[in-house]
Amino acid sequence: MSAPPQIQRQIKRQQEADPQEELERLYRVIIHNDDVTPYDFVIIILVRFFQLDVPAAELVTWTAHTSGIAQVVILPLSEARRRVGRAHFAAAVEGFPLSFTIEPE
Repeated sequence: MSAPPQIQRQIKRQQEADPQEELERLYRVIIHNDDVTPYDFVIIILVRFFQLDVPAAELVTWTAHTSGIAQVVILPLSEARRRVGRAHFAAAVEGFPLSFTIEPE
């Protein structure tokens, strides 16, 4: 069964009007260990801003603590920047030097 001609024309116009969107490139968010930020605070930040569950946040925190760095999540660049900015702001408000970086996937 075919759509009526007026619907077909409308669908065609919408397809022509909407350029094919290119997916945004993905980036890794990396957390860096420091000797000042409390372990529990890091877990709270990971849960709150990066939507990790508590066990995953604990694993990331432990990995960063023992290895110096750990991958937190992989996100499109704009979303990674937004979340890292919020996490840095929250840490700065509390006086902690918690640090994240973003690198290409």
